[in-house]
Amino acid sequence: MEDGILYIVATPIGNLGDITGRALQVLAGADLICAEDTRHSKHLLSACGIAATQLLSLHEHNEAQRISLVLERLRSGNSVALISDAGTPLISDPGYRLVTACHEAGLRVSPVPGPSALTAALSVAGLPTDRFLFAGFPPAKDSARRQWFGELAAREETLVFYESRHRITASLQAMAEAFGGARRLTLLREITKQFETVLHGTLDEVLARVGADPNQQRGEFVLVVGGAPVQASGDEQARQLLALLLPDVGVKRAAEIAAGFLGEKKNRLYKLALAMGQEKS
Repeated sequence: MEDGILYIVATPIGNLGDITGRALQVLAGADLICAEDTRHSKHLLSACGIAATQLLSLHEHNEAQRISLVLERLRSGNSVALISDAGTPLISDPGYRLVTACHEAGLRVSPVPGPSALTAALSVAGLPTDRFLFAGFPPAKDSARRQWFGELAAREETLVFYESRHRITASLQAMAEAFGGARRLTLLREITKQFETVLHGTLDEVLARVGADPNQQRGEFVLVVGGAPVQASGDEQARQLLALLLPDVGVKRAAEIAAGFLGEKKNRLYKLALAMGQEKS
């Protein structure tokens, strides 16, 4: 008997029309569906015409205890599907321990791609996506949240966060303090749902709009924040500063001023200033 396969199945984050044909096929054919909240998933499966499949709850509080049962089913040749309440499992959702256990046991794990709030938000944010950091949910406590954002303030890649309605205003305030109110932000609320909102602007602008409208404080949020400005290298900074100074104060004085400002050795900057003058001649 061949071992079964654990399928990681993405489900809609709002609009039921976003479920893929392959997801429906896998869920309908599964012997067992592991769901974060079986009550929530019953509604989804019923809406998709899938009613007979056995459901097993698997969430952050019982995942460790469920692993042996799921592995036993897989070794018996059963097909098992893992779904979360919405979107792609394991993206700030349970399942990591189960997937790791399957890999260690030599059992196959197969993705069934589909909706994801993370990629949906990045696609419409209007911010660079060649590099990004998905940081998940900020800490719930105010002091820890402020420290956490402070540690991320210098990151140059685009930052992506999830947040709940309970803390959206507090998180926006903490971000504005840590990143500066001029940092670009796209806030996405209730993605693919009836009251979907996309707000784009500076952190200060978006915070003001959310704070002034209680409706914009409801639902589920994805926050996409522009990275910190790329810092010039030491030589680039020195060249930029010397280029500004040389026309007015000459090589020696320009090197002295630049050395004091940058904390560099005056002799090195004097040679650099001379070289820059030769490049122009």
